[in-house]
Amino acid sequence: MRIALVNNNKPVSIKLAEEFLSKIKATGIAIDDENPDLVVTIGGDGTLLSAFHKYQHLLSTVRFVGVHTGHLGFYTDWRDYEIEDLIESLKHDKGESVSYPLLDVRVSYNNGEESDRFIALNEAVLKKVDGTMVCEIFVKEELFETFRGDGICVSTPTGSTGISKSLGGAVIHPRTEAIQLTEMASVNNRVYRTLSSPMIIAKDEWIVVKPIEEHGLIFTVDHLTFRDKKIDQLIYRIAKERVHFARYRHMHFWNRVENAFIGIANNHKQDRK
Repeated sequence: MRIALVNNNKPVSIKLAEEFLSKIKATGIAIDDENPDLVVTIGGDGTLLSAFHKYQHLLSTVRFVGVHTGHLGFYTDWRDYEIEDLIESLKHDKGESVSYPLLDVRVSYNNGEESDRFIALNEAVLKKVDGTMVCEIFVKEELFETFRGDGICVSTPTGSTGISKSLGGAVIHPRTEAIQLTEMASVNNRVYRTLSSPMIIAKDEWIVVKPIEEHGLIFTVDHLTFRDKKIDQLIYRIAKERVHFARYRHMHFWNRVENAFIGIANNHKQDRK
């Protein structure tokens, strides 16, 4: 098995990465940053996002496993003090994995620039900071609404716990083959109307967004940001690729949600008893 390591620049992560490399080399497992079978990340969910985009051209063959050195993440299964246990699992790896859906985003431009294709693990956001963003939103080929507001977010099921949730979106189990659109501060009055509620789009459907004005738009894909692109339209759908995580031990998705958003409150309740 060939392993690549990606870590953030925090001192605790750098130190742990050095420890990991020293111990993994003693096992005889190969380190291969170019064509790994498995990518280990040390840091947090942001570090794993960076690794995902670095190796997205290998999604059909590579698996990811994350070690978190801060707060518990949705993609990072291992704690910093569990390096020995992780290495032991790597030594006895049998190809265990779980896969999640991804977001396919096609972007075309009206200035002759070649179209782009992006894959998102979490979400893609289109917004306008200075002024109101106006765009037409289609479901498949049918116009659904003309949106006016700060922006829109389209997320994957695993990304539903991020920006989408902060906008009032639903938390979606990652076995669900769907994408979710949530609005950012939509304008709703007697003249302008939008649905205002999150929309969950089925696997065989897609979303088309056509900005009315191209100036001042900010387009993000996970942690990647693109400014002042002359966007003609965006098409969002479930990607044909999937992301694969090495799962040597399983934590139920709803346990992750509870730990991330409710666990601390529950601990406080127990302390007060």
